Amino acid sequence: MEDSESEFNLKVVLVSFKQCLTEDEEVLLDHYINSWKGLVRFLNSLGTIFSFISKDVVSKLQVMEQLRSSPQREHYTSLQSMVAYEVGNKLVDMDRRSRHPDSGCRTMLRLHRALRWLQLFLESLRTSPEDARTAVLCTDSYNASLAAYHPWIVRRAVTVAFCTLPTRKVFLEVMNVGSPEQAIEMLGEALPFIEHVYDVSQKLYAEHSLLDLP
Repeated sequence: MEDSESEFNLKVVLVSFKQCLTEDEEVLLDHYINSWKGLVRFLNSLGTIFSFISKDVVSKLQVMEQLRSSPQREHYTSLQSMVAYEVGNKLVDMDRRSRHPDSGCRTMLRLHRALRWLQLFLESLRTSPEDARTAVLCTDSYNASLAAYHPWIVRRAVTVAFCTLPTRKVFLEVMNVGSPEQAIEMLGEALPFIEHVYDVSQKLYAEHSLLDLP
């Protein structure tokens, strides 16, 4: 992805998720991390409103980058190899005792949940009518994804913050892919790439009973 702000657009970011999957549907962690960095840039371009999510995501991405540069880095090439390594070596906290608070499995699960929220929100922007209120769309997406894992006080602060979101038109313009109509068309083409990565990850975590890691 280009560094210059003028070159940044959401289509490049969403399509980059296509590179996360190999032919055998392994999720490559380097591509996943880089794709998420693009989503963070998109969130930050909307101001501080999403900082409660983007700051958490950035800290999780840093954990994953540290694992990718650690002596054990060959085990952290893909989501599948990471799960096999950490589960096989009991490096994952299956209960509330935090011996491994920064395990790759736990860290990626947090990113996975945040990805679901953003996927649902972008999909609702795509399918909603012109006069839809973004605060409602964002709150509904949040309630269907991240809210279940946040304490009440965070949920309350978040839903209040959503009330100050810009209009649907502004969101579509910030995507930097042309007119609102072109942005909606782009979302239709590109969101399936995120959805595919999410579905593969969800299935893997479910198979190993990792979806509720504390």
